[in-house]
Amino acid sequence: MTQENTSPLQLVGQQAPNFTADAVSNGGFTSVTLSEIKGWKVLFFYPLDFTFVCPTEITAFSDMMDKFKELNCSVVGVSVDSKFSHLAWTKQDRKEGGLGEVSYPLVSDISKDIARDYGVLLNNAVALRGLFIIDENNVVQHSTINNLGVGRSVEETLRLVEAFQYTAKHGEVCPAGWNKGDDSMKPDPNGSKEWFNSHN
Repeated sequence: MTQENTSPLQLVGQQAPNFTADAVSNGGFTSVTLSEIKGWKVLFFYPLDFTFVCPTEITAFSDMMDKFKELNCSVVGVSVDSKFSHLAWTKQDRKEGGLGEVSYPLVSDISKDIARDYGVLLNNAVALRGLFIIDENNVVQHSTINNLGVGRSVEETLRLVEAFQYTAKHGEVCPAGWNKGDDSMKPDPNGSKEWFNSHN
């Protein structure tokens, strides 16, 4: 299988493509406009409703929403399914293969335009597992794309949001494996030397 867009848009450092689309939230239908969501955002794509890896990701994000809210960060899920499919899936219990209650919106990208704009549409059919961290100015700070068979880590997504927020606030950079409370690094030769001298 090949990706529809042979040269996906390079979005990191650019304004996130805006969209307005139908979604399911709080057990009913709503409309979501990305640019109207205040604060930081995690936008993630998944292939299809009523599949196998997808519900593990969707419910994991939902179960961790309190931690995202502490970071003033919203979460939005997107797939190419209809809003009716999203709603039916949320009405089904997790033990029966459903999602149960989801604490953030699931957007319907039935036109596939959103997946296309973010460079994650595969074979004009479904979205790859794309994930984008978008800052409060709607600039994309991070993107990753998984192939269909492997889910993503919500804990790693939280770590990255914290790291990007830290660099935005303090003007310092975060070394490999940085976690909240760890030493950051001044982005210059002396700052780099200071960090390595204190960690060896």
